[in-house]
Amino acid sequence: MFIISLAYRVPLSEVDRFIPEHIDYLNEQYQQGHFILSGRKEPRTGGVIISTIEDRQKLNNVLAQDPFYREGLASYDITEMVPTKSSEQLAFLVSNTTDN
Repeated sequence: MFIISLAYRVPLSEVDRFIPEHIDYLNEQYQQGHFILSGRKEPRTGGVIISTIEDRQKLNNVLAQDPFYREGLASYDITEMVPTKSSEQLAFLVSNTTDN
C-alpha cells in the first residue's frame, strides 16, 4: 500500500485547467481498484492518494498517466506502508503478517 502526497509546483490557475482530466484519471484508477481514497490538501497546496497497488514500479507507471504528473504540475512524495492495525471498517486492508 502506498500514500502519495502531491504538492503543486505551479499556480492554482494552471492546476485548474487540468482538473477535469485529473478527475477522469482518478475515476479510471478507482474502477481498476488501484486507489481507495483521494482528496485535496487544505489549504489547497496539493492532494493525497492512498493506493492499494503493491508493486512500486506498477505504481510509478500508474502515476505517470496522471495529467498533473505528465504536465509537471505537481511533485509526488511516495510512502510505502504495511497496514497492521485498523478500524473494523478497514480490516480488509490489514496485512496478515505478524511482524508489526
